[in-house]
Amino acid sequence: MSGPGARMLGGGAPPRRSTDFRGSAKRLLGQFRPERATLTGMVAFGLIGVGFSVLGPKILGDATDLIFAGFIGKRLPEGASREQVLDGMRSEGDSRVADMLSGTDFTPGQGIDFGALGNVLLLVLAIYAAAGLMMFVSGRLSVRAINQTVFRLREQVEAKLSRLPLSYFDKQTRGEVLSRVTNDIDNIGQTLQQTLGQIVNSVLTVAGVLVMMFWISPLLALVALVTVPMSLLVATRLGKRAQPQFIRQWSETGKLNAHVEEMYTGHSLVKVFGRQEESAAAFREHNEALYNASYKAQFVSGIMQPAMMFVANLNYVLVAVAGGLRVASGALSIGDVQAFVQYSRQFTQPLNQIASMANMVQSGVASAERVFEILDADEQTPEPAHPARPEKVRGRVELDRVSFRYDADRPLIEDLSLTVEPGSTVAIVGPTGAGKTTLVNLLLRFYETRGGRILLDGTDTAGMNREDLRAGIGMVLQDTWLFGGTIAENISYGAQSADRAQVEAAARAAHADRFIRTLPDGYDTVLDEDGTGVSAGEKQLITIARAFLSDPVILVLDEATSSVDTRTEVLIQQAMARLAHGRTSFVIAHRLSTIRDADVILVMENGSIVEQGSHSELLAADGAYARLYRSQFAAAVAEVD
Repeated sequence: MSGPGARMLGGGAPPRRSTDFRGSAKRLLGQFRPERATLTGMVAFGLIGVGFSVLGPKILGDATDLIFAGFIGKRLPEGASREQVLDGMRSEGDSRVADMLSGTDFTPGQGIDFGALGNVLLLVLAIYAAAGLMMFVSGRLSVRAINQTVFRLREQVEAKLSRLPLSYFDKQTRGEVLSRVTNDIDNIGQTLQQTLGQIVNSVLTVAGVLVMMFWISPLLALVALVTVPMSLLVATRLGKRAQPQFIRQWSETGKLNAHVEEMYTGHSLVKVFGRQEESAAAFREHNEALYNASYKAQFVSGIMQPAMMFVANLNYVLVAVAGGLRVASGALSIGDVQAFVQYSRQFTQPLNQIASMANMVQSGVASAERVFEILDADEQTPEPAHPARPEKVRGRVELDRVSFRYDADRPLIEDLSLTVEPGSTVAIVGPTGAGKTTLVNLLLRFYETRGGRILLDGTDTAGMNREDLRAGIGMVLQDTWLFGGTIAENISYGAQSADRAQVEAAARAAHADRFIRTLPDGYDTVLDEDGTGVSAGEKQLITIARAFLSDPVILVLDEATSSVDTRTEVLIQQAMARLAHGRTSFVIAHRLSTIRDADVILVMENGSIVEQGSHSELLAADGAYARLYRSQFAAAVAEVD
């Protein structure tokens, strides 16, 4: 699809730059500050659980020593002491065997002590059961802390979106914003769920295992630590290569979502203008870009685990060789070496797990950075500390030398002054891009003026709360907006306290009551976000009824009757005349026949008011308005011919 939507696809994408991984990760962890107590409990229970679990191999090593001692003792003559047996072996030339058995506490003539062995095994069972219970509690606390943190992050983003100026959304595609608010936050939650508790447990396990390894044999512990620098080097090098690819992956995800959302919203136009092939080609382009980014990210991070496994196996070989030599010299028992081999596995396994989670962590941090970009976006100007408020809102609007521009080097409205008395109906006409809708947006403070001021009943609107300002203004746009809910709920959106009778009265005033009652469930008919089941004109009538019900002091109608038929338009104009009585009304119109009865007609060109007056006065002046009127009249005659 060409046009503004297509341009927005390219302009709304986040910058393709390397992420500040450390800064973003630190900021993400900072989101857990309110959960300090829960996290402390998680770490405490995890520490106890890890403590129990690292005791297991040492006690199992004692069980191995009991079995080996019984196996050896049963094959030796009864009556001799352990020292006598070892001395006899050395005198017979079996010094190596004697040195090896010197580390075993055996009793000649006695077999395996099954009672002692059973007690050891029961103790191991109890320790592992306690470790499992502690880890279960730690995991539950981790889940609670993560869910609460992601919940607050969603609230922060939702609150931030309400504080962002309209200009932010003008520069972002809807699909891109939705991707950050939904996909990226979901990815953060999944990443934290799969990694946070595991990383904490892995770090605690590494620390606990190191303590046990140095307790058993400082020499073997140092041998096991030889491979740690290699592991860190592999992890950091691959991590730095993978992180930019994850940034690109989520950037391309946002672009693809924006394209799909745009094509789905405008699928009718795509088919009408025969642009299916172009749309499919654009989809394939975005899909291929996402595939390439995802492939590179997963490929680079996928190398991590095999590389770490190689380092872990190297560590295992070194420990096994060094441990065998220590057993042969009698410095360690077989049970201690068995425990040490288990510890070496427990030591490298958490490192491998952390490495295997690197891709998830990098992906989650990349998503966090995209969410933080929303949270760091420039907000609309803050509300005044002591807001002003008119003593009585009557609807007098004054524009005093107002200037505005979207881009710093492209002025749109310059030095515009205008006074609108209460109860007046002001029509604003002019060619596209003249600044008609911009003028209304400035009145509502969707944008802030660059110069001058706008007064409401003598009060500068810049000093008012936006909520107070907009509470007295009702607006009906050319683009209708309905939400998922009943028709009655959509009409009462701006007046939540209204009862059914008031809703129906507003619908009758907008000439919507008749078609609503023809629907299967009447006012209780449920609409989806797209208003499926009602026509464009009927959706417009519902939004007009919404404006009627809000009972505003100032009424803004931006091409409000553009989607209704001529007969309904006449009826709505009559109803609006009644509604506008005693209220200030701003009517933006392209069809000049709809604003002939306005008190004042403003003709805008290039951000300036070039003419103003009544319909008859402007026709008599034979200026810009007269030219517009004659061009529309000629077009209407040509259409009839």
